[in-house]
Amino acid sequence: MQEIKILKKVGLFFLVLLLVIFSVFPFYYAIVTSFKSGSALFKVDYYPKVLDFSNYVSAFTEQPFHLNIFNSVIVAVAVVVLSLFLGVTASFALGRVKFRGRGLLLLTILAVSMFPQVAVLSGMFELIRWMGLYNSLPGLMITYMIFTLPFTVWVLTTFMRDLPKELEEASIMDGASPWVIITKVFMPLLWPALVTTGLLAFIAAWNEFLFALTFILQNETRTVPVAIASMGGASEFELPWGSIMAGSVVVTIPVVALVLIFQRRIVSGLTAGAVKG
Repeated sequence: MQEIKILKKVGLFFLVLLLVIFSVFPFYYAIVTSFKSGSALFKVDYYPKVLDFSNYVSAFTEQPFHLNIFNSVIVAVAVVVLSLFLGVTASFALGRVKFRGRGLLLLTILAVSMFPQVAVLSGMFELIRWMGLYNSLPGLMITYMIFTLPFTVWVLTTFMRDLPKELEEASIMDGASPWVIITKVFMPLLWPALVTTGLLAFIAAWNEFLFALTFILQNETRTVPVAIASMGGASEFELPWGSIMAGSVVVTIPVVALVLIFQRRIVSGLTAGAVKG
C-alpha cells in the first residue's frame, strides 16, 4: 500500500510538471526568441545566448506601441468597471428580487455569450456607425461588453443568491435602500467573485482581436493585439519576428502580474460555494 501511494504521488507530480511545462514553455520560448535577431531567429535555442534588447527598442520606435498599450489599458479598465457595475446591479435584481421570467431572462443573458463574435460582427458594425463611435475607443468598449457582461452577470448572480437572507432583512429593517444594501452589505462579501470576474473580463478585453481590427483604423488608436499583428513584411520570412515576440512579451507581463497578485482572490472566488456545510 505504501508503494502504491508513493507511485500515485510520483505520477501526480509528473502530471503537474507536464501541465506546467506545456503552459509556460510557449511564453518562455517567446522570451528567448525576443532576444534574437537575424538568422538566429530561425535556430532552435532553449536559453538566450545573448541578451539583445534591440527587438524591444524597435517595437516601440517603429510604431506607436506605447500608445497602443495605453489604448488597451484604457479600454480594458473601462470594460471591467462597466461590466462589474452593471453586473452587480443586474445580479442583485436577478438573484434577490423575485419576478416572473427571471430564470428565462438569466438563460437569455447566458445564451448571448454563446454566439461567436463573427455572427454579431455585421450588426455591431452598423450599430457603432449609427452611434458615431466608429474608429474610437468608446465604440470598442461598447462592443467588448457583449462577451464580458453576460459572463459577469451569470457568475455574480450565482454568488448573490448564496448570500444570507438575514443580512438583507436586517438591512431593510434598519431602513437601508437597495443601493446601500448592494454597496455596503453585499459588495464586501462579493470581493472574491468581483476579482475573479473582473480579471477574466480584463483578459478578454486585453486580448480581443476581431472587434479591434474591424472597428479601429488608425495606428494611434489601435490596441496591442492589432498593433502586434500589423508588424508586417512582404512575406512570412520578412516579418520582424523578433519585434513581434518582444511586443508579445511586453503585453503578456501585465496579465501575468495581475494573476500573481490576485491569485488567492481568484482561487477563493472560483471555489466559493463549491462546498456547503
